Amino acid sequence: MPEASHEFPREAAGAGPRPVIEGFVLGPFAQNCYLVRTEGAEGCWIVDPGFDPGEVVERVRELKVRPEAIVLTHAHVDHIAGIDKVLRAFPKVPVWVHEAEKGWLSDPMLNLSALSGMEITASGPDRLLKDGDELTLEGMVWQVLHTPGHSPGSVTFYHALSNTAIVGDALFAGSIGRTDFPGSDHRTLERAIRTRLYTLPDETIVYPGHGPDTTVGHEKRTNPYVRA
Repeated sequence: MPEASHEFPREAAGAGPRPVIEGFVLGPFAQNCYLVRTEGAEGCWIVDPGFDPGEVVERVRELKVRPEAIVLTHAHVDHIAGIDKVLRAFPKVPVWVHEAEKGWLSDPMLNLSALSGMEITASGPDRLLKDGDELTLEGMVWQVLHTPGHSPGSVTFYHALSNTAIVGDALFAGSIGRTDFPGSDHRTLERAIRTRLYTLPDETIVYPGHGPDTTVGHEKRTNPYVRA
């Protein structure tokens, strides 16, 4: 069953459909995979299907919803290891990743799986994302914010009407993403957090790639690694 589910009332921030977001903690790295949908609609996204995504597949079937895309915040192994299992359950679902990580799904060195002896690859990508892209799911418009530093193509998916941000490994509750990996850069990540994430409304709910959700305002005030 899902680890968390959030629904946003229509009164929250203007008219329009609101996301229902369910989180699933997957695999040995306790990575958060998210099922994103809106109440009463058929389409959904699967965000960052990591190791052992069976419970996500079963939840999609239980809800009788249809995956419109596998959406990646970035292409490190713990966020992509379950892509092909999802595709076996739901064939022909497109895989979306930022253009800076175009070749990472097929390269175990770039996606870091080779460093732990796993040699994992995944299908895709079918669409390359860019900063500022607008993605539509069942009437909801999500903006792609390029938030690099943890990896070159790390992105945040931001839904302004509900003040919702799915941030991958850029920002955690009380921490930030690691920057000691190949392709990582601490100053770049700190700049992305300050200029892209901390400029969002304080009430914005932050859904990270690991650990519990938080808010922009809370992290601005208390995060020991990057303060506003």
